[in-house]
Amino acid sequence: MGEFTVIIEMDEEGWYVAKVPEIQGCYTQGKTISQVLERIREAIEVCLESKEDITPMKFIGIQKIEV
Repeated sequence: MGEFTVIIEMDEEGWYVAKVPEIQGCYTQGKTISQVLERIREAIEVCLESKEDITPMKFIGIQKIEV
């Protein structure tokens, strides 16, 4: 399969939201980090099986910018 970068954020209700920028539409949520990681692994498998568009990217980093 390969390695994918997963971005995890927390929504306003306390749910963890995970998304894979390389695969359009590949995201999920969970109540805990371990739950969301398990679910995103499953989501990646489903997306790969359905031949979703994959745009290879190299993770560089995250920056916070105050505006």
